[in-house]
Amino acid sequence: MTAFSGTTDSLLTANRPHSPKTWLVPLLSLVAGGSLLGLSTNLAKLAGETQLSSLAFLFWSVAGAALLLLLFAAVRREIPPVNRRTVEYYAVSAFAGVAGANLLFFSAIPHVGAGFVALTITLPPLLTYVGALVLRMERFQTLRALGVTTALAGTVVLAARKLSAPDADQFWILLTLVGPVLLAIGNLYRTLRWPAGVSGSALAPGMLIAAATLLFLVGFLPDVSLAVSYESNLPFILIAIQAFVFAGQFWLLFLLQKTGGPVLLSLLGSVGAMVGVPVAVLLQGEAPPDGLLAGIVLIGSGITLLNLNKIKAR
Repeated sequence: MTAFSGTTDSLLTANRPHSPKTWLVPLLSLVAGGSLLGLSTNLAKLAGETQLSSLAFLFWSVAGAALLLLLFAAVRREIPPVNRRTVEYYAVSAFAGVAGANLLFFSAIPHVGAGFVALTITLPPLLTYVGALVLRMERFQTLRALGVTTALAGTVVLAARKLSAPDADQFWILLTLVGPVLLAIGNLYRTLRWPAGVSGSALAPGMLIAAATLLFLVGFLPDVSLAVSYESNLPFILIAIQAFVFAGQFWLLFLLQKTGGPVLLSLLGSVGAMVGVPVAVLLQGEAPPDGLLAGIVLIGSGITLLNLNKIKAR
């Protein structure tokens, strides 16, 4: 994938596969990556119940995922390049798309629940779409805009019900909503600043190494720790599972970024909600969010509209 530094037409061409059948690649990447994202939020809740801090769980999981993807890149002979441009790319992408957003989400889960966090990560589509229009990365298309807006409407229904609940922790609810802003920034940045001639398989481990470094530095702040208790094997098992989930999720993220573009990529959260919320309700005993059915129908319809438009365009 080359750097995105031309007109709107060149941006659209760079993101468009040549074969009419290759729309299946971004679609399958979206479904698989979103499913892993929904699973990730539930694993974070389980980790919290073992008294494992959000920072420790995130740091060790990201470090493990970075090692897995680095080994995968080495097998493919696509070691992450290190120069001024790529270091900037790793650092900004790591903060916006991994360390900052996930630390907010994982810290909020004990206060607002895994189901609600899974729902908030459906918000980036509108933010990404607006940003893509402003930056002239996309042309306005009615059906595409309708798909994103419909998916967003499903999230708004669920978030509004959550805020209106009598026992709502408004501070953590509002803080959780900062996460989608970071994710949208990351979606746009990774497309605009993708280093020329570097594959996603090389960029993904570089980004995760940078994220692990940032989280390690946060561990030096007062009253935080990266320690994991040895009293039980469960925290280590959860960290290992999350490391594999993160490795698959972020590898698919770069594949989807390359084949589907930043707006389709932002719908990972919508798919993640459709997986994460039922898991939180059925397997973790959380109360179903009010308006769950309406929200899922709207989110699913939005994804369908967005993909129909991409298929028609090709």
